[in-house]
Amino acid sequence: MKCLVTGGAGFIGSNLVDELIKDGHEVIVIDNLVSGKEENINPKAEFHNLDICDMNVRGLCHMFDGVDVVFHTAALARVQPSIDNPIDFNNVNVNGTLNLLKACVDYGVNRFVFSSSSSVYGDVEEKDLPTSENSELNPMSPYALHKLIGEQYCKLFSQLYNLETVSLRYFNVYGERQPIEGAYTLVMGAFAKQMLEGRPMTIRGDGEQRRDFTYVGDVVDANIRAGFYEHPIWGEVFNVGNGDNRSVNQIANMMGGETIEVEPVVEPKLTLADNNKIKKMLNWKPTMNLEDWLPKWKREIGL
Repeated sequence: MKCLVTGGAGFIGSNLVDELIKDGHEVIVIDNLVSGKEENINPKAEFHNLDICDMNVRGLCHMFDGVDVVFHTAALARVQPSIDNPIDFNNVNVNGTLNLLKACVDYGVNRFVFSSSSSVYGDVEEKDLPTSENSELNPMSPYALHKLIGEQYCKLFSQLYNLETVSLRYFNVYGERQPIEGAYTLVMGAFAKQMLEGRPMTIRGDGEQRRDFTYVGDVVDANIRAGFYEHPIWGEVFNVGNGDNRSVNQIANMMGGETIEVEPVVEPKLTLADNNKIKKMLNWKPTMNLEDWLPKWKREIGL
């Protein structure tokens, strides 16, 4: 099949592109290389250095012609940067998504797979864990709100324009090519950079925030199963999470090294996925545990 991946030079997107090409699909990559890296792009993919915010303005949507599935992984990510810069985040994460959905309708794309986030659930009390797709939605940041708006646009386009759409709510993705610096760095990457520079790991607050860490290979598998699901799929939403969680303090202990406590930021205290729906409907299951992957990664980056 012919696939188009936005954000195909990024962490999740580039891993997805590699797997699609390995499976024999023709792949087009769109990325503006703001956070993605050109060296991540599979040489067998057709690459376009484009911004999803101005595709319609520049008349470049013709590349959607003949595409079967669009995987939309491009985004301005992370909670705190979206609080600092909500307008730019809205332009990319909402308007950019809308541009893509419209292009899919205009060029007859069959299915649109949207990368959403567990942040749409907000701060969930422990008694309400794990969160299912039917749990209350309570975005705490512009980023989380933008992801929820993207999901709603996907559902609306399924209803109004008969575009098959799937939204995947990722829970704290880690794995190969995860960044260790910049605004989009997750806790393991931030810890690794600090350790490589000989500095203590900074823990925000008491470190008892717990996250459902999910391997990027399993996220890629969820995308592929959603993209090529053999039955029509209209506005469905799936959690993509490992189904267990670890505290930031536990991650620091696994990394090894000194820590210091700094001021907390706005973020959910707990995340834990109920992944029964995706297991049942798409026959997906997680294959990697953080404890098995982390030592290998530490060796690879010189820790």
